[in-house]
Amino acid sequence: MLHTQDFVTSSSNNDSGKKVSNPVEGMGAFFSSQVNRRKLVTSEKQALATRLSAAGETFPGSEHRPADRKKWMAELGPEKVRVHQVLWPGTHDSATDKIGIPFVTRPFAQCQSLSVYEQLATGARVVDVRVQEERRVCHGVLATYSVDVVLSDVKRFLAETESEVVILEIRTEFGHDDPPEFGKYLVEQLGEHLIPQDEAVFHKTIAELLPRRVICVWKPRKSPAPKPGEPLWSAVYLKDNWIDTDLPETKFESNIKFLGQQPPVADRRFFYRVENTVTPQADNPVLCVWPVTRRIHGYARLFIAEVFAKGLGDKIQVFSTDFIDGDFVDACVGVTKARVDVHGRAPPSN
Repeated sequence: MLHTQDFVTSSSNNDSGKKVSNPVEGMGAFFSSQVNRRKLVTSEKQALATRLSAAGETFPGSEHRPADRKKWMAELGPEKVRVHQVLWPGTHDSATDKIGIPFVTRPFAQCQSLSVYEQLATGARVVDVRVQEERRVCHGVLATYSVDVVLSDVKRFLAETESEVVILEIRTEFGHDDPPEFGKYLVEQLGEHLIPQDEAVFHKTIAELLPRRVICVWKPRKSPAPKPGEPLWSAVYLKDNWIDTDLPETKFESNIKFLGQQPPVADRRFFYRVENTVTPQADNPVLCVWPVTRRIHGYARLFIAEVFAKGLGDKIQVFSTDFIDGDFVDACVGVTKARVDVHGRAPPSN
């Protein structure tokens, strides 16, 4: 329901000399701002389409397609692939496939249509999970299944593969308290799979990490952060610059800007993430995730191509998206293969 106090209104004086609002003019101003907003969105969408037609989607490895996305690290050769060489395909708000009520609240919070297991089988290797006090996954105010479902999915995937390494990021959602004893709980659930916090990992091969295969980054809001040598990794090892906008070219350009400020992956002792997403805004009438994020969703390959064209190809490392698909994964795997082909060397035998 619309209320006049929701709008920017004009004022005039009544007989008593007091100012009163003019709801008609206020509503006109509101709808005028919305029209201008839609024009800006359309303009930015067209700008990306123009860039795509002009620049194309070619980059090192762009033609590569893994034979089996579920086992693409094994296919590239775990003895060849070093952690810092990987362009890690990731998902944003990964555990939201069942969030909310279908057709009611779900469209406002769902960022993935696949389960975490299905995302990993599709080729994702970075999973972004937000939790609240009761160990339930959430996105803002909406909660979904227990985090046990996520951990079960991860362990199922690990049991079905041999050489795939997963970065599992779990954070306490904004506005919530940390689940009690949650770090201890994660270690109990994933202990045999966990790769301990160690900066030397970035230059090791996948084979050198095996049989441990999970880098678990735990980001509590108030609880103590994990320390070096402990089974879990702290927030400083997975960084990003979140640009909260629903404007696709604005996000595209901001992603390039902040990526350009990072050191090359070979010199880095942390993972840096770029999100190929845009976010619904409260002042815009389009609040469902998919219609908004699709404004940038199809331009992942263009982004990688422009990153390389600008000389930043040695900086891109974690690339995440809403509603992941096989083509997104293929693009990331292609870059990884190209890096390994150029720089990858099997470690010397003892």
